[in-house]
Amino acid sequence: MHHHFLQQAIELASQNVADGGGPFGAIIVKDGAIIAASGNRVTPNLDPTAHAEVMAIRAACRQLGDFQLNECTLYTSCEPCPMCLGAIYWARLAMVYYACNRFDASQAGFDDSFIYDEIPKQPAERTIAMHYIELPSANQPFQEWYKLDNKIRY
Repeated sequence: MHHHFLQQAIELASQNVADGGGPFGAIIVKDGAIIAASGNRVTPNLDPTAHAEVMAIRAACRQLGDFQLNECTLYTSCEPCPMCLGAIYWARLAMVYYACNRFDASQAGFDDSFIYDEIPKQPAERTIAMHYIELPSANQPFQEWYKLDNKIRY
């Protein structure tokens, strides 16, 4: 069964290339049925976050009416990049299956190793420097959140 869904993700990736998108496809399955699928839509949507996995996660959440996908499995044509990996953990997917790895993607011109290299660096030492500014009101949103009785934790 896993081979079948993974093959569909690969076919979706190939079709996505023909449709003007990137060579990536992702499918989300729950209880043996596909509930969401997408190709990479970065360039057609002019959205650097429109990776196949993120697009499929968004669609699956809308389909289920929930922001958690903990009973779902993601099948993706390629090992998820760091951004997609973060989305997978935030969505709490149960399992991920992938066909190509990040080194295959790199050979095709999709090298995300620079992001993996940036993660362990201190924020101010990253290629895109990130600077902390201390403000007295910085924690106000967190304090307001903490006080809420009806908050939905995620």
